[in-house]
Amino acid sequence: MHIDYYFATISPFTYLTGTRMEEVAARHGATVAYKPLSIMDLFARTGGTPPKDRHESRREYRLQELRRAAAKLGMPINLQPAHWPTNPAPSSYAIIAAAKDGSGDVGELVAGITRACWAEERDIAEDEVIGDCLEAAGFDRSLVNRGMMEGAEIYARNLEDAVAAGVFGAPFYVVGDERFFGQDRIEDLDTYLASL
Repeated sequence: MHIDYYFATISPFTYLTGTRMEEVAARHGATVAYKPLSIMDLFARTGGTPPKDRHESRREYRLQELRRAAAKLGMPINLQPAHWPTNPAPSSYAIIAAAKDGSGDVGELVAGITRACWAEERDIAEDEVIGDCLEAAGFDRSLVNRGMMEGAEIYARNLEDAVAAGVFGAPFYVVGDERFFGQDRIEDLDTYLASL
C-alpha cells in the first residue's frame, strides 16, 4: 500500500493534519511519498480561488471552520498569523531534501513547519526557522540549503503530478485511483486502507 501525500506548507489544513496520516499509514504498513506543492499554482490550474480573492462569506466561514477544527483536535491556531502568506518554496525544498536524506521523521518535519506558521508566529520562509524544524525532526539543519536545484525541479513536478492525479487542494491523499481531500478525511483513508 502506498499513499501519495500532496500538501502545502502554508496550508492551515495541512497543519491540522498533524501526524494523523502517518499514524494511519503505519497502522496499515503503507509507504508515503511526501509531495509538497504550490497551493496557489494548484488553485490556478484546477479552478480554485485563493483565500484573499474569495467572497467575504467564504473567508469568514473558512476562519470559523479552522477555529472549530483546531478546537476539536486540541491544537492551537492563530487564524491570522503574522507571516502568512509567505514563500512556501524554501520549506518545501527542505522537506524534499529531508525525504531523500531519510535520517529523521518527515511527518514530524511537515507538522513542525506548519505548526511554526499557524501556532508559533514564525516565518517558514526563513532558513533559521526551517533549520530549527529540521533539527527537531531528527535531521541535520544543513539540509535547509542542500539540493535546492533538485528540490525546485521536484517541487514543480509535484504540481504536475497533482493535476494529473486529480488533486485540487491540500492536504490530499491519493492511494491508487482513490482520492481523499482534507484533514477531515483521514478516517476515510484509514477505512479504505483497512479494506485492501
